[in-house]
Amino acid sequence: MQTARIQQKFNKLRSNKMFEFFVIGIIIFSALIIGAKTYNIPPALLQVVYLLDWFVTFFFLTEITIRFLGEEKKKDFFKKGWNIFDTLIVTISLVPVQDSELAVIGRLIRIFRVLRMVSIIPEMRLLLNSLLMALPQLGYIVGLMFIIFYIYAAVGSTFFAAINPELWGDISISLLTLFRVMTFEDWTDVMYETMKVYPLSWTYYLSFIFFTAFAFLNMVIGVVVNVLNEESDKIKKEKEQDLQQVSLEDLDNKLEELKRLILLRESPTKRDT
Repeated sequence: MQTARIQQKFNKLRSNKMFEFFVIGIIIFSALIIGAKTYNIPPALLQVVYLLDWFVTFFFLTEITIRFLGEEKKKDFFKKGWNIFDTLIVTISLVPVQDSELAVIGRLIRIFRVLRMVSIIPEMRLLLNSLLMALPQLGYIVGLMFIIFYIYAAVGSTFFAAINPELWGDISISLLTLFRVMTFEDWTDVMYETMKVYPLSWTYYLSFIFFTAFAFLNMVIGVVVNVLNEESDKIKKEKEQDLQQVSLEDLDNKLEELKRLILLRESPTKRDT
């Protein structure tokens, strides 16, 4: 009974909005500490930064413990990928590697603590999960885009290699040049250079930009938005089912209480008879 009360208190604490906002604030503070370490600061101030970093680490350890103790079924806590990620990051951050050969790895692990913002904020989790769910569909788009890249790179290397070998010398360099064209990084300079020899080469660049920067990137955005809407609908349906289940449980509890009251009222009358 006492254990159930403690678990209920921890569950209320981890579900508290103020506690969530406080955790988010600590994550942002942790990011600022990581940024402060990249500056040349006095040794005394650097020592303060290290102490604050350890404070953040122990706070995250406490927060993970609260979330674990607040879980009704402890085994379900580690069934969620984000809980495993948070636990690993916090646990590895506890290892003192500041003055060892693993100092760089320790700093990298502490940098990844900023990703805990995603595990805390549901909207960010939704965006990342939608992006991961869209990867299989995006793979086909990326494959088709690579085919278009390869064809245009082969054509560009064939016709423009003599004009500028640094940009069109072989197919690998041509692929990098086309990536530069797709991102609009001084692509007009590349186009005007080839137009001096091939006046109609502008059609080559404009058609490539149409296929890649406009058509394919819009397809990528469309797939991600579609998956995001599907995931949002799933979450809404799950919440509605949970609410219906809770309402049915409340109704059953009320019926049970009503039955008990009826039985209690009937019992004296039966005794009188």
